[in-house]
Amino acid sequence: MGSPHSAPRQRWVMAAQYPEAAAALAREARLPTVMAELLLARGVSSAVEAYAFLNPELAHLHDPFQMLGMSAAVERVERAIATREPVLLYGDYDVDGTTAVVLLKTAIELLGGVVRFHVPHRLREGYGMQSRVLEEAHADGVRLVITVDTGVRAFAEAEKARRLGLDLIITDHHLLEPGDAVPLALAILNPNQPGCAYPEKSLCGAAIALKLAQALLERRNPVRTREKLLPSFLKMAAIATIADAVPLRGENRTIAALGLRELRRPVGAGLRALFAAAALDPAAKEITGFDVAFRLAPRINAAGRMEVASEVIELFSTREPARAAELAAKLERLNRERRDVEAAALSAIEARLASDGELAADRLLVLDGAGWHRGVIGILASRVVERTAKPAIVVGVENGLAHGSGRSVDGFALLAAIEGCADLFTRFGGHAFAVGFAMPAAALPELKRRLRLYAEKHLAARQPERILRIHAELALDRITPVLAGWLRKLEPLGHGNPEPVFVGRQVRLLAPPRIMKDCHVRLELARSPQSLAVAGSSASIGAVGWGLAGRAAELALQAGSIVDLAYRIRENPNPDFGGLEVEIADLQIADPATTNLKISDPEAANAAPSTS
Repeated sequence: MGSPHSAPRQRWVMAAQYPEAAAALAREARLPTVMAELLLARGVSSAVEAYAFLNPELAHLHDPFQMLGMSAAVERVERAIATREPVLLYGDYDVDGTTAVVLLKTAIELLGGVVRFHVPHRLREGYGMQSRVLEEAHADGVRLVITVDTGVRAFAEAEKARRLGLDLIITDHHLLEPGDAVPLALAILNPNQPGCAYPEKSLCGAAIALKLAQALLERRNPVRTREKLLPSFLKMAAIATIADAVPLRGENRTIAALGLRELRRPVGAGLRALFAAAALDPAAKEITGFDVAFRLAPRINAAGRMEVASEVIELFSTREPARAAELAAKLERLNRERRDVEAAALSAIEARLASDGELAADRLLVLDGAGWHRGVIGILASRVVERTAKPAIVVGVENGLAHGSGRSVDGFALLAAIEGCADLFTRFGGHAFAVGFAMPAAALPELKRRLRLYAEKHLAARQPERILRIHAELALDRITPVLAGWLRKLEPLGHGNPEPVFVGRQVRLLAPPRIMKDCHVRLELARSPQSLAVAGSSASIGAVGWGLAGRAAELALQAGSIVDLAYRIRENPNPDFGGLEVEIADLQIADPATTNLKISDPEAANAAPSTS
């Protein structure tokens, strides 16, 4: 994206290494040293902690009554269940919000309660509670409203609920700044609120809904809840935890790991239909965090992005396979529409950056387009950041109104940037890495002018660059099936628990690069710098670099080239040529000054890389 001259470079950043602590943990926990290094980087420093991290179990879930407000919330919901008083669940339109509704709806109905729900329409209502919905609920006999994944900033709506005589329970995970006030409500369940001693502060919205469901169910039947109900509820919570990109450590890791285990045995008609639509067969292949993040979550999100998210709740609530298949097919269609809309807008963005050198040179990119769908502008902003390594704001303009969504890069607080433009917005919000706003379209030129000045001041000394975080050094001859088995125990991978990227130094190419489909490259590498390996032997290992054909040409790679290699370990399941291989994250010609090879094969010695 953009001109070749503006292509961001990739800088390798090596994680801090603690060799003595790693050696001690490896001995104490009986782990490979590289596993000890990876665990230390995740805050695991003892054998007990290592065992718990690598072997999540139900007992690792915290007592829900440790959460401030839980007792009051449970007592009020129990009273509503006992009197068959209708309860309104007020959700959100993304994966986190819809699955949270499913969790609480299922729990309350299992206990004999009556549940209604409202999920706002992204385009017509926008995010958060609306007073109109509260008024309609009150007129319909509702006296208890529970928010899920929303509400912690809804001061006016909380006051409206109080005036109407509605009891309000807010369950929300969004962060609060020190000293922030919270709305007046019967109970607030948010581990980030002042005075809350709950140990896990980074739960997603659906996980907080899970804790309320857990508390309700365990009060009624603790044995059945632990043995049967809670494992089943973890499926929805795991989908949300992975999709919402909360750190996969602590209780989040337990929820994600155990929930994935349950997803491998789908029972409900909705889950089975969604799996079929996403071409996932848990009987043939275990469901992974990758499957959830990139195959299930986009289909669930498509409903809220393109149409109405309430059908997600129906999908996961219905017991009719035919209706579930119909709803899953609709989600599949909406997801295809979302991809088409996104691709068209992204193509327009790429063309604009390629043709407008002044725009492409901006340090903070603001891109607007007539009719760009509000459901995809956040995704588009992320795509622009991925391609340019610059903060980016994408704005859709329609009927004189502009709706924007922005994403940032490490070290640049995007919310601070737009706060200086507050007078231009009808509403705005967000945090350091993501923002959203609405404004009159006529004010866009002034917004661009102010943000350009802000970026020139705060990003002047910074060149766009991608950061490749390398977690440990690992020679290729240390890649074994046993190590691969250990690495699998780190799953599920994601935010806060990234897939390990290793670096191999002084790696020798045994054959010329093989280009695949004009853009990918396959290499044959010597496992050890000192070996006399030949391609295809047990002393060699295959490597694939997706989209790295250009990089291989730039480095003039050939048989005998010596490179430093950033890579991930892969297990190729192909029965003919499968086995362990490496996926290249990046590579560079090794520094000749540090080359310390002892090669006695004259042909290998004569195959040194060109220095041109």
